[in-house]
Amino acid sequence: MNFHNQIPIYLQIAEHIGEQILTQRWKPDDKIPSIRELAVQLEVNPNTVQRTYDFLQTQEVIFTKRGLGYFVAPNGEQNYLNWRKETFVQNELPIFFKQIRLLKMSFEELEKRFYEYETI
Repeated sequence: MNFHNQIPIYLQIAEHIGEQILTQRWKPDDKIPSIRELAVQLEVNPNTVQRTYDFLQTQEVIFTKRGLGYFVAPNGEQNYLNWRKETFVQNELPIFFKQIRLLKMSFEELEKRFYEYETI
């Protein structure tokens, strides 16, 4: 996994986990890798993965079963989507809107390009 400098690594790992959930690789109640396993896979410090798991637990995306490990929460997919949508609206959408305004792009042009992108 390649990490970006602008976003904390633990949040990038949270996005990676969210992608696994959204693509149905990890379904509700599926066991996910342990902290150590994921740290080895991603070549990061286990404390970083612990921080990610703590964060995702507060977002109710994953939960822990004592002695058994971490699992995808029953509503984990929807909770992840809610968090990501809010993050997108707060952080990325204003930049996007600024760019389309500066580039004088119409909604029609955006819609056309959106549908072209969907077919790729």
